[in-house]
This record gives sequence, C-alpha cells and structure tokens, in this order.
Amino acid sequence: MTGAGKPYPAHLSPILIEEAVRAALLEDLGRAGDITSNATIAPDATAKAVLATREVGVLCGMELAQAAFRAIDPGVKFVMKNADGDRIKSGRKVAQISGNARAILAAERVALNYLMRMSGIASYTARFQDLIAHTQAKVCDTRKTIPGHRAFDKYAVKCGGGSNHRFGLDDAILIKDNHIAVCGGVGEAITRARNWAGHLVKVEVEVDTLEQFREALKASPDVVLLDNMGPEMLAEAVAINRAHGGTAKLEASGNVRFETIKAIAETGVDYISTSKITMAAPTLDLGLDIVIG
Repeated sequence: MTGAGKPYPAHLSPILIEEAVRAALLEDLGRAGDITSNATIAPDATAKAVLATREVGVLCGMELAQAAFRAIDPGVKFVMKNADGDRIKSGRKVAQISGNARAILAAERVALNYLMRMSGIASYTARFQDLIAHTQAKVCDTRKTIPGHRAFDKYAVKCGGGSNHRFGLDDAILIKDNHIAVCGGVGEAITRARNWAGHLVKVEVEVDTLEQFREALKASPDVVLLDNMGPEMLAEAVAINRAHGGTAKLEASGNVRFETIKAIAETGVDYISTSKITMAAPTLDLGLDIVIG
C-alpha cells in the first residue's frame, strides 16, 4: 500500500517485456547463437556475476534485464539489490547473477542495453525535475521516442520522477499548428474536437501567441500548450488563465534546457514538455563482471 495520495510505482506489462526481450535476443543471437561462448566454454560450466553501476544516476530496466537471463535459461538466478527508480552511486552492485555460464554471457548485452538506455532516460529526467522541485511544474515527455521503445522510454521517464504525455495519436486530442492551419482557427478547431470526442478524451491545443491563447480559453480546452514562449510571456499567460478561472492546465514547450527550465517552471505553468529526456539522454554506464573465486 502507498500513503494517502501517493501514486503506486510505474509499471510495465510482463507480456510487453517478454515480447521485447525475446525480439532483442533473437536479433543478437542470430542463426547460430553465441558462437564465442559455445567455442570456449563447456556446456555445463557455471558462473557468478554482478551487475554494477559505473556512474551516478537513476536505475531503470531491471525487469527487462532479469527477463533476458530468464529467457535464455530459466535456471539462471537473478537477485535484485536495487529497484527501478532508485538513485544509485557509482560502483553500486545492483544485481547478483548465477547459473549456466553460457546463458549468462548470451543474455548480457541485451540486459545491459535495456538497463543503460532506460537508466539514462530516468537519470536525465531526474536532472530536469530536480531543477524545478521547488515549483508545481512537472517535466513530461513527448511522442519523440525510438520506434518500438515508447512504452519503455515513457516508463523510464516516470521512474525518473517525470510525467507522461500522451502515448500515441489515439489516447488524447492535441490540436497543433498544422491542424489549426487546415481547420481555419483555434476556436473552431477546439469546438470541432469537443463535438467529436467522447467525454473521457482530453482536448489540448497548441498556441504560440497570447492572442491565440485568449481565443483558445473561450472554447474551454482541457490543456493549452504554450509553444516557444519566453518566461515573461508564459507568466502573462498564467495570469490570463487565472483571471479566466484557471480551468485550463498549462503546458510550456520549446527551448527547454537545463539552463532554462527553472525560469520556465517559476512562471506557474503546470507542465513542461521536452523531447530531450527521451531523445537526447546519454546512456548510464553499467557493466556485468564475472566473479572469480
């Protein structure tokens, strides 16, 4: 159980994990399997190994790493010492692995690829979120993700303390500048969206001027994306929204960097979206080492 109002940890479907890991292993093992291990290590040889971090960050992807070893050999033991979302120091042993040596080495790269990429996203997200922890704003992701990895990228964002934007084109309406250009106006686009959508579908609209923003508020969208506005204009938009009853959630986007996010958050916006946390995050360095003796 969590405390009152505290959210449960982020979650990934076991079926999603299994399918992704299986595809990754098939890609790596190819037609003949791990020919290096098969040529140099006896079939019944056993080994012990540790997964360890080599830099500070936020851990993410442990279930996928575990699934990689389990898919090669269910008899391999994977003992987690840390969980996704944990802040870790360099040199931390996050898991102990034991079992068939060939199996451990065959799964190593796939396990590390998921861990390094997802931990990198979680760590990068945490760096952004830490800079705005004194505000109400939450950093959130976008649909700019590696094809086929969106669920894992967005899970990593959550583990890093961020918030998820829509997962695809089908779970929320986001009226962007090109929709407005074809439709003929901000208010008209929102009205059409309201008339078409079900009552459970959120409607968000993107604007890049305060004139468009005022027009949008008249049509009562759920969220307004304030695109490429500087802190002064964002603060003015927050004041306008407050005077209008504060019914719309405000999302800032554009020019979001470590150097700018604090000033953006302090304007009073609710969300700050950036593709950087999924598209520009460096991987977190982790490694697997066989324990001798």
